Amino acid sequence: MIRVTPLTRGILWAFSLLVAVWLIAPTLVVIPLSFTGKASFVFPPESWSLRWYESFFSNPAWTSALGNSLLIGLLVAVLATVLGLLAALGLRALTSKRASSTLRIGLLAPMVVPGIVVAIGLYSVFLKLGLVGTLVGFVLAHTVLALPFTVIAITAGFAGFDDRLELAALSLGASRLKTFFAVTLPNIVPGIVSGALFAFVTSFDEVMLSLFIKSPYLNTLPVLMYASVTRDTDPTLAAAATVILVLITTLVIVALVLTGRKNRGRRA
Repeated sequence: MIRVTPLTRGILWAFSLLVAVWLIAPTLVVIPLSFTGKASFVFPPESWSLRWYESFFSNPAWTSALGNSLLIGLLVAVLATVLGLLAALGLRALTSKRASSTLRIGLLAPMVVPGIVVAIGLYSVFLKLGLVGTLVGFVLAHTVLALPFTVIAITAGFAGFDDRLELAALSLGASRLKTFFAVTLPNIVPGIVSGALFAFVTSFDEVMLSLFIKSPYLNTLPVLMYASVTRDTDPTLAAAATVILVLITTLVIVALVLTGRKNRGRRA
């Protein structure tokens, strides 16, 4: 066992803090930019105003795109979590390691394949099926990208699960369905919550694929932000980015609190 001196521990903490600041600082810059009083990106702001938040929430195009992103993200989170849970259960039930590894690679392929390749392939299929520019098309396309994250999270949840608990429930007369809902499911809730959160964030932040399947009547917030950058950049874009940042951060904190309580309750 390596002995860590207080000095070494302090250096490691300082280095970790420096890396964290380096990673987070560029993201946090958009927050003061969204409160600038000028119609341009100036940092630090010379004056302060809420006009860009008013511009964001009073513009039907921005609010509609936000609502679409929230709706699609929630539907993707539900669908990807259910499919990820079923896939994790299937992988867990396989006795052949070769078959399990092959299926796992197939399920995780969307994480490895370049996004532009996935976007072109889905666009070609959706164009033939008439799903381009539809809510169903967005949900199915984003689920393809989100599914690997739910599979990983839920599989990790099963890694810390004691299989003997299921055997004990079955030996006491419980059916497999009752054993799953009463024993298995409560113990993998943290993995399911993490998977759902990753699925929502993946869908909510997706730009590349959404650019291919969008329509004038159905836009997501990241796509509208991208279009705003290419047309006329103003601090409304920073306000939209801050809204996304606050929303995602809130979801992460809530998920961490819920899973933390679940873990503490299980240990107790």
